[in-house]
Amino acid sequence: MSAVDALHSLPSKPARSPAAALGSTDFVWRALSLLNLFRLGLGIVLLATFFLVLDPRIVGDTNPRLALGALLSMIGFSLVNLWLVSERKLPAQAQTYLQVALDLATVTTLMHASGGISSGLGGLLIVSVGALALTVERDRAYLIASLATLALLGQQTFAQLQGATATAQFVPAGILGAVIFAIASVVQALRRRMLETEALAEQRGVDLRDLAELNRYIVQHLRESIVVVDAEDRVRLMNDSAASQLGANNRRADQALRGISPELANRVEVWRVHGRPQGMTPPKFSAAYGATMITPHFVALGNEKNGGTLIFLEDMSLIAERAQKTKLASLGRLSASIAHEIRNPVGAMSHAGQLLAESAAIGDSERRLTDIIRVNGSRVSQIVESMLTLSRRDTTQPEQIELTPWLRQFCREFVQTLELFEDTVRCTEVVENLIIRMDPTHLHQVIWNLCDNAIKYASEAAGAIAVELSCGRLEHSSRTYLEVADRGPGIDPDKVDEVFEPFYTGRDGGTGLGLFICRELCECNGASLSYQPRPGGGSVFRIVFSDINRWQ
Repeated sequence: MSAVDALHSLPSKPARSPAAALGSTDFVWRALSLLNLFRLGLGIVLLATFFLVLDPRIVGDTNPRLALGALLSMIGFSLVNLWLVSERKLPAQAQTYLQVALDLATVTTLMHASGGISSGLGGLLIVSVGALALTVERDRAYLIASLATLALLGQQTFAQLQGATATAQFVPAGILGAVIFAIASVVQALRRRMLETEALAEQRGVDLRDLAELNRYIVQHLRESIVVVDAEDRVRLMNDSAASQLGANNRRADQALRGISPELANRVEVWRVHGRPQGMTPPKFSAAYGATMITPHFVALGNEKNGGTLIFLEDMSLIAERAQKTKLASLGRLSASIAHEIRNPVGAMSHAGQLLAESAAIGDSERRLTDIIRVNGSRVSQIVESMLTLSRRDTTQPEQIELTPWLRQFCREFVQTLELFEDTVRCTEVVENLIIRMDPTHLHQVIWNLCDNAIKYASEAAGAIAVELSCGRLEHSSRTYLEVADRGPGIDPDKVDEVFEPFYTGRDGGTGLGLFICRELCECNGASLSYQPRPGGGSVFRIVFSDINRWQ
């Protein structure tokens, strides 16, 4: 799937425009909350000043009782407004106008009780008007500034009528009103820039979330297996392909890598300490379902190996499959040449040797030579037939087979055909209702070759011949497996990889193609064939079949 296709497949999210962001009430509620906290703190400071600074008195010099009432009202209404804002009891616009009325009433009353404009308390309206101008549009901000200026002038007029102030105090009141208007204008310009910045940041956040979701979608659907761990080897990211290979059916956030795959965790630790030796292939380990080998590749996320690490899990079966295609193409051309150039001459030589052996004029020494011709001609014919079998591996016709009844029938057929003692080849530890998908002809040929090898090699070991066939499900992946076990001499550990190579044989008279053909037939059916030593001596050849429920 391409990145464009993945992007179109993601659920679309409507992006918010800057205009829509300007109408958002989140910013308004934050501004109102901060203004309430400021008003509450200011009221507490002024109340402390009222009781502590008495000579000369700064707050309430003209009318202490009126000033005390204004301060208590300021603190009380601030507490009520904090609750109203936190609970969203009123709409944001109504809450804004309520706070305007509160500030105009309490501040002008406090000014009147403290000597008018000369007390300097009128400057508190600058903070209030400036904060509230952040929460409304331009015209309403100027309306609030106008109301504050009128309140200052009205207080000054009332005080002059009472004879408490002089006419000259109108000039500072007018200047303060002009300052309030200027503050409202500056705050409006700042508000516009702030909201546009906030809208842009929110849009960038939406873009980043979409990009992160797209990246996560692409990573999860990659065929390559990817695991990301942090400095403590806890899994931060694992796509589905890697989870399948490691058998991580129950993935959790921050799960330790060792709890998923101890083998991979050990290799990460070795890589952190020693790195990868130059020119050496990274060590392989078996996948959870046992069908393939995995080669891990490590990349440090940052400058330190002890930090985050990106791990690529390379499925060696894919590399082997590509190599096999090239190898089989060559074998196909070679087998065609063998069929035409070697088969007929070998047949003629074998037939001539057979006729010569039937002649009464030859002696025992000549008859021994004809036996050599016959045996080696038969061997060459077998090699030719094996090569032709490899060239025909693409003609696979898989079918669903119930494995356990098929194995029992195979054991009876094999014992009767080779005229072996009963239970020489028998089924042990079988699980019922196992369904596999494989070409029946290929399965028969593979199991026949494995059992035939077991009989031949086990006959060289001391004790009775016993070949055991067992089947079941793997613990991690629940994939079906079949094992052919014997008590023969086994295979040297350094020869395990070679036994599956073509023309390798461990005994005289063999073609060296039996196990090679078995593995090829398994792989063309999506299965795998591997060897492991049997506890107590002997060999175990395990076939892990493809998952019939998995898409091909």
